[in-house]
Amino acid sequence: MNARINFVKLLVAAGALAAATGASAQSAGQFTVSVGANMLKPHVTSGAISAPALPNSLGDVSKDTQPVAVITYGLTDNISVETAIGTPYKHKLYGAGSITGTGQLGTVEALPAIALLQYRFFSPNAMIRPFVGLGVTYAMFQKETGSFAMTALTNPGGGTATTFRIDNKWTYSGQVGLQFNINEKWFANAAFIKTKLNTDVHFSTNQEQHMKLDPDSYILSVGYKF
Repeated sequence: MNARINFVKLLVAAGALAAATGASAQSAGQFTVSVGANMLKPHVTSGAISAPALPNSLGDVSKDTQPVAVITYGLTDNISVETAIGTPYKHKLYGAGSITGTGQLGTVEALPAIALLQYRFFSPNAMIRPFVGLGVTYAMFQKETGSFAMTALTNPGGGTATTFRIDNKWTYSGQVGLQFNINEKWFANAAFIKTKLNTDVHFSTNQEQHMKLDPDSYILSVGYKF
């Protein structure tokens, strides 16, 4: 929460400097591409694994950081569309609630696809341009792999390893960010994206679990204007 509040404060402070002019910022008909890193941090509210698991058998999900490329196109001087591509995020799954301390229960790769419509404040020749965005996200999960600990919790004495799958979901995301133009062609970019995401886990033991993930994304990148 403090990180998000500080980021918003940074945008407000940047507004005081926005009158400074210099390098050309993104304008109508212009493509920009930036490359950097994205930390994807789930904020998990877990439901319990259904019976016959122990009561209050909850879950947690680790964060991960991966390289990302952000592609933006200016529809007008102030309105743009944006998408991002990158490598899958590799998350570890842990027990929570009554099964806290049981160790790593499994791993999963997440590959979110996102499309944002943005509004960029101030004129195209402003050196600093805050922006906000709203868009759709398709959260896709792959390579779900359970551990011995997961089998021990869901199928003790069964002799068969537990597997699982996580539902892919359409959802929505909001964005705030800041672009600083280094010169006519190069710029630095910082953005925060909040995604609302609920999904369900299905185990091979016919057990299920509802998960509210609501991940935060923190992106830092350096880009080029074409």
